[in-house]
Amino acid sequence: MPIDRKKFFDGIRQQPFDGKLNAGQVAGVTAILDEWERRGLSDLRFLAYMLATTKHETAHTMQPITEYGSQSYLRGKKYWPWVGRGYVQLTWEANYKAMTKLLNAAGFDVSLIEKPELALDKKVAAFVMFEGMLRGTFTGKKLSDYFTSKSTDWLNARRIINGTDKAAEIATIAKLFFADLQAAS
Repeated sequence: MPIDRKKFFDGIRQQPFDGKLNAGQVAGVTAILDEWERRGLSDLRFLAYMLATTKHETAHTMQPITEYGSQSYLRGKKYWPWVGRGYVQLTWEANYKAMTKLLNAAGFDVSLIEKPELALDKKVAAFVMFEGMLRGTFTGKKLSDYFTSKSTDWLNARRIINGTDKAAEIATIAKLFFADLQAAS
């Protein structure tokens, strides 16, 4: 479903971005909208929840990030070098391998095993987020578990990524994105 991007960006600039939207935030949101349109998806609740999750997981930058911590801290993690990267913090070698296979099958010529830092590329990060949230590969929970023809569960959708940590905050943000998406569709 195509989104009127000017209308959408005008809307999100006000809420949930409190009147300010920088170039990096626009670029990050654009990468997510591009992946949405590339896939031809239509349930705007899915997109709203992915955008809200990205806003939270990236400390509002809308840019793929490496999980927080000093280099020595991250190198001390038992899953180094497979530390969290992207819009939704892809972690562990098995997940990097699985996402590499999915990326390659979709025509991306990348290896997250050889170069895990490629998970920080906006297009790759968007693809990984969509795959994980649509398929349920992060926690076993997926968007279609919470957004159906009969129900909309903004609060428990957080289980797709991280239990119920900050679930109410992300649900509020998702509803704001959803309103803006509806106005721009």
